[in-house]
Amino acid sequence: MRLTVAQAVVRFLASQWTERDGAEQRTIPACFGIFGHGNVAGVGQALLEAHRTGDADLPYYLARNEQAMVHAAAGFARMRNRLATLACTASIGPGSTNMLTGAALATVNRLPVLLLPSDVFATRAASPVLQELEDPRGYDVSVNDAFRPLSRFFDRVWRPEQLPSALLGAMRVLTDPAETGAVTICLPQDVQAEAYDWPEELFARRVWHVGRPLPEAGALTRAAETIKGARRPLIVAGGGVIYAEAAAQLDRFARATGIPVADTQAGKGAVPWDHPNAVGGVGSTGTPVANAIARDADVVIGIGTRYSDFTTASRTAFRHPGVRFVNLNIAGFDAAKHAGVSLVGDARAGLEALSAALHGHRVDEAYRAGNRESAAAWQRTVDEAYHRGHQPLPAQTEVIGAVNEACGERDVVVQAAGSMPGDLQLLWRARDPKQYHVEYGYSCMGFEIAGALGIKLADPSREVFALVGDGSYLMMAQEIVTAVAEGVKLVVVVVQNHGFASIGALSEALGSQRFGTSYRYRDPETGDLTGGTLPVDLAANAESLGATVIRCRGIGDLPDALKEARANVRLTVVHIETDPLAPVPSSESWWDVPVAAVSHLDSTRQARAGYEAAKTAQRPYLGGDTP
Repeated sequence: MRLTVAQAVVRFLASQWTERDGAEQRTIPACFGIFGHGNVAGVGQALLEAHRTGDADLPYYLARNEQAMVHAAAGFARMRNRLATLACTASIGPGSTNMLTGAALATVNRLPVLLLPSDVFATRAASPVLQELEDPRGYDVSVNDAFRPLSRFFDRVWRPEQLPSALLGAMRVLTDPAETGAVTICLPQDVQAEAYDWPEELFARRVWHVGRPLPEAGALTRAAETIKGARRPLIVAGGGVIYAEAAAQLDRFARATGIPVADTQAGKGAVPWDHPNAVGGVGSTGTPVANAIARDADVVIGIGTRYSDFTTASRTAFRHPGVRFVNLNIAGFDAAKHAGVSLVGDARAGLEALSAALHGHRVDEAYRAGNRESAAAWQRTVDEAYHRGHQPLPAQTEVIGAVNEACGERDVVVQAAGSMPGDLQLLWRARDPKQYHVEYGYSCMGFEIAGALGIKLADPSREVFALVGDGSYLMMAQEIVTAVAEGVKLVVVVVQNHGFASIGALSEALGSQRFGTSYRYRDPETGDLTGGTLPVDLAANAESLGATVIRCRGIGDLPDALKEARANVRLTVVHIETDPLAPVPSSESWWDVPVAAVSHLDSTRQARAGYEAAKTAQRPYLGGDTP
């Protein structure tokens, strides 16, 4: 079959399927793209021809920002439990390198995305071409080599004959839950348009089977023995529980053993907030209940977690002198962390096997009862935070409470950066494994609206609420236009607090007095950015992008605004101003952010003293049994 390289790529991608537990779905059901020189005559032409002729089913979405379209693909992949994702094509040079941040986000979060950046001429006949990086060390280097450390698979197709192996290698990584992340295939612009005679079997329907590997029998025995010997065990549920669709298995395991369940940012919703064993988030932004249990835990059972510094409170969360770890994870790299008993396998299959190995085992009733009482007391604190009545402007916790109470069980909240991820993990009451979508691996400002677009495309049956602060909104709001153009309904809640609330609070805690964290005029006398607030109207901006906008004068307007936005059939932005200095309940935990060791500022010296005191609880190596 004679096709161009780009036409072959489109036809191949349209024929790929993923299967798990007997259910099949398209691996790459659509393609995002922004066209420029390098891909307009290659992948662009191929997508057009596929649409007009029906030779390949690969719908195209016109994005407005290359970074944002990768975020949308990542949101889509997470919503589909990493069994499907979207392709992203960009033009040569800045169009392609704009995808680098998105690639980093996907790989950090272990989410599959397929990137098709355009590249320089393979023939070099006209080199150097517009936007080509000239590297005197070699002519085979381009700006796209920056994708190498950010990608789980990287290839450049210099000749048509190389395409089949590149595509098959890409699919292998995209469908491997232990290895997945950003996958990059660079396509030189002349090669995209080059014709070649392809074997018919390259375009045959291909199903990639995603299995559920079981942990090794000996490891299961060691894990069961370790758990049986624990007096105060704790489960830390990570994103792997949700990706493996193992919520029901975790529920049964927790109920049968009585072990409390804490969650990470990616794992929130693995059990509902009112589950009898649920104790909330653990770590720097976790609940004081979970963190108190973590401090005394003698065995920590990590299920599908990579133990980020927020989860371990920078390795101060688990303070029992003999704490041991049992880690169930699809990736051996994560299963071996903290010298734990390593259970390499699927979370669902592993929980079923571990449940069988622990049949009849149950923790002490007094331990269970104490955890339930503490969790119930914490929920009264959450109620207070949700209805604080802070004046004159509402607290951010009140906005979160209003959104939480407006959400149905299957609705999704999306967030990524600033102070809201911490407040959300601390306070949000998740009812469904897919309700809570906070990107906190890379914590990328600007993810929220783009990620929400991908989530809605992945599951149109759910209402999607993107919570975004003014800092993140100003970073990247362009995909409002994409959603409007495609008729994709989102609810975007813009929280206006005139700056960076999270970094402002962190700066103050570190003795830097909120320097450079407020959106204000420069004070003519001091030269600091501490003058009056800027006349920026984000609601008007959203309206100019095509959104329906509802302005809230205060927290009393918000419930009705959310109800109206939910009833609307098109993208609606709800705008509300909050007080960035309003109090938030404490997690009674810590996060390691270094403070200047010497300073002329009293505030910095005091912060350094507190930092040094907190560092004494840090355990760089937690130890335990060898795998």
